[in-house]
Amino acid sequence: MGVNPNVSSIASLISEPSRAAILLALLDGTYRPASELAYMAGITPQTASFHLKKMLDVNVVTMQKQGRHHYYAIKNYEVAKVLESLLALAPQPEIKSLNHSEENKAIRSARTCYDHLAGNLGVQITHAMLKNGILKDGDKEFEVTDKGEAFFIRLGIDISSLKQIRRSFSHKCLDWSERQYHLAGSLGYALLNKMLEDGWINRVADTRAVKVSALGKKEIEKNFGIKL
Repeated sequence: MGVNPNVSSIASLISEPSRAAILLALLDGTYRPASELAYMAGITPQTASFHLKKMLDVNVVTMQKQGRHHYYAIKNYEVAKVLESLLALAPQPEIKSLNHSEENKAIRSARTCYDHLAGNLGVQITHAMLKNGILKDGDKEFEVTDKGEAFFIRLGIDISSLKQIRRSFSHKCLDWSERQYHLAGSLGYALLNKMLEDGWINRVADTRAVKVSALGKKEIEKNFGIKL
């Protein structure tokens, strides 16, 4: 069987350091302008636009236009899942500065993984839900128990509506920094949104890291039994 040339073109695309930096910046699931992505990747806006055009051509990223401005994001969850899988295999980067060390620590502590919570906090919450009988461990997905359905309803998360969405419901996502699974899928997305909207966690500018608020520490201990 011959090699699919599209596979090698995608692999080549991701292997370029500047494009990889742009994709990692977009793994928080938000839309960002080329100028911001250029700054985050340490390249010129012109170079960023060149790379983004290549990634648009192979459907790795998507673009929305508002007036004269163009905003870019990861194409979909499937692309994000592949990138996270590669991060799980990749050797850890060398820490070259105090700022880099602090950013790496924050990313490992709590971050967004495209559209769900990851890092140590994401894994802790997933383990707590398993321990408390809210979730059951399945082969590729977590299963929500009867107790779990009542729990999510109390949080204001409509389980039945989430199951109608055409994507995985409670996917097990391998956390690249913790090397353990955290909750993904539409349920993971809903839980992250709940925590952001209610102010339990806040996004950190120019990074995928999120920070737990004082309210969040209280609510996470109350709902999951985790003392931060």
